[in-house]
Amino acid sequence: MDRFAAIQAFVAVVDAGSFVKGADAIGQSKAGISRYVGELEAQLGVRLLHRTTRKLSLTEEGEVFHARCKELLAQLAEAEAEITVHSGSAIGQLKINVPVTFGQLHLAPLWPAFMERHPKVALDVTLADRFVDLVDEGYDLAVRIARLPSSSLISRRLTATRLLLCASPTYLRERGMPAHPSELASHDVVSYSLLSMGENWEFEGPEGPVVARVNARLRTNSGETCCAAAVRHQGLVLQPSFLVAPWLQSGELVEVLPQFRSIELGIYAVYPSRRHVTAKVRLMIDFLVASFRTQAWPR
Repeated sequence: MDRFAAIQAFVAVVDAGSFVKGADAIGQSKAGISRYVGELEAQLGVRLLHRTTRKLSLTEEGEVFHARCKELLAQLAEAEAEITVHSGSAIGQLKINVPVTFGQLHLAPLWPAFMERHPKVALDVTLADRFVDLVDEGYDLAVRIARLPSSSLISRRLTATRLLLCASPTYLRERGMPAHPSELASHDVVSYSLLSMGENWEFEGPEGPVVARVNARLRTNSGETCCAAAVRHQGLVLQPSFLVAPWLQSGELVEVLPQFRSIELGIYAVYPSRRHVTAKVRLMIDFLVASFRTQAWPR
């Protein structure tokens, strides 16, 4: 029996919750992975799993053995990572989570360049605006846009973006240019529903901070939808510079109240632990930092 393969099979079955899913996870057949687990139980002389037609669960001995096997596989992965860091090469799958719009506009063009430089790395990139638990969901790395990164994660700043108040020239001709954030309450607004400050928009003006309460005519979790509505003269938007820059450059949108600056958001690469950072994670972070030394949107 290949003991290492049997341990891999056992851990895969437990983590996936079934023999079929475990087999898929490590690229084995169900029959092969079942044989490995059976041989492992025979060699140890104990039952590791309770098997029924509907449910798979660990025995008491199985729980102890599973924890030790997970630790063993993690240590092996760390050892391999240390070797690849010293050799400067990167191998394996890199699972990354990124925000939807930023990912589509500014990260999607970068992945092919990274893959050309590191042909032994496979990328698994998920775009989602929901909060993702990197550890529980098995991500190696994430890109997050926030005022400050989570204190529970290690972060490296890539660049920054500022929220800009914008509207179309047609809308402003019809409704008038506001002179102060307090006037926004009387304007049509297209609101981004995932904005942390909600509909209490924050600005820093010549005389200090100002909070403007707005009433959304359209509320959406898509920044691109917000901008599309603003371009069609449906109201004011507060969106990041990395998104609105093309419309500002074309003149389809103009900045409103530029003397009242809204919040700046950092764009960070975050990862779960500083210990034993794998070569693929380290190289990806360095690649992203270098890629954003120059940027296409105004600060």
